[in-house]
Amino acid sequence: MGEGGPVVALTGATGFIGTALRKQLMAAGYRVRALYRPRRGRVVQCADGLKWIAGDLADKDALAALVDGADVVIHCAGSVRGASPAAFNRVNETGVLDIVEAAKQSPTCRRLLLVSSLAAREPGLSDYANSKRLGELALEAHAGRLNWAVLRPPAVYGPGDREMLPLFQGMARGLAAIPGDGTGRFSLIHVADLASAVVAWLDHETASGSTYELDDGHERGYDWDTVLATASRVLRGNAPIRRLPIPVPVLRTIAGINLMAARAFGYAPMLTPGKVREITHADWVGNGHAFTQATGWRPALGFERGLADTLGTGAAALPGVPS
Repeated sequence: MGEGGPVVALTGATGFIGTALRKQLMAAGYRVRALYRPRRGRVVQCADGLKWIAGDLADKDALAALVDGADVVIHCAGSVRGASPAAFNRVNETGVLDIVEAAKQSPTCRRLLLVSSLAAREPGLSDYANSKRLGELALEAHAGRLNWAVLRPPAVYGPGDREMLPLFQGMARGLAAIPGDGTGRFSLIHVADLASAVVAWLDHETASGSTYELDDGHERGYDWDTVLATASRVLRGNAPIRRLPIPVPVLRTIAGINLMAARAFGYAPMLTPGKVREITHADWVGNGHAFTQATGWRPALGFERGLADTLGTGAAALPGVPS
C-alpha cells in the first residue's frame, strides 16, 4: 500500500456507515484495508492508500489477509435483517468472534473498535438487539491482549441511508408515519459524525474495555414534535406535516405476516415483531458525554443541518444553519 499513516483494517466497508467511515479515515491520513463481498455488478473504487480484500466474515483466510500488517481493526459489519436468531447471531456474534481471533493472530494489530448499536442496551427486545449484545460480550471475553472499545450509536442517518430515507421523504411530502403512540424519546446521529467519532477514537488511546454511547449533542434526545417541527422548516418551508399514527396491534400484525412470509420465501425481513418492540420502545436516548471526555470528540451536525444534507435541500441556504 505504500508509505503513509497507520493501517486500519475495516469490515463493512461497502455499507452505508462503512462507506462514510472509509472516506473519513483516508481523509485523516490513515491507510485502509477494506473487506468486501464480491458480487455481480459490484465495482469497488480504487484509491491511493486503499486496498480491497475480497471475502466475508466467514472466510478466515480473507480475515487473515485483512488484518495482515494492520495496526487497528474497525469492525463495522453487521446484519440488521433476519428471520431468526441464528441469522443475526451468525454475523453479529460469530462474526465479531472471528475478526477478534484474526486480529489477535496479527503481530502488528494492537487495537480493535466494535461499532455496535444502542439497541444492545436492551437485548430482550429483539433478536437483533440480543445479537448486538452477544457480539459485545464475545469481544469482551476473547479480546485478550487487544486494546478494545465499543461504540453504541443511536439511529444513524445521512446521504446513502435506505432505512430512514422513506420516513424523511414522507415528511417532505407532508405525511409522517408514527409508530405506536409516538411518546418515546430517541437520539439521532448523522453518519458523518459517527465516522468522525471513530477517527477520534483512533487518535486517542482510551482505556481498554470501554463501552461508549453516542448522540448528536441534542440534550435528552428528540421527541416526534421536535422532529416534525424541524422537518417542516427544512423540507416544507414551515408547511405542516400530518401525523399518521400506526397502532401497535396493526404493526404487530403486519410484522407477524412479514416474518412468516420471509421464512416461507427465504428473504431477510426488516419489519418483525422484535423490530416493532424496538421502534416503540420509550427510551432510545444516548449519552455521548463519556466519549467526549475520553477523546475530545464533539458532534458537528445537528438534526436541522443533517436532515438538509440527507435530503439534498442545501443546509447552507437555511437561516441560522452553518455550512
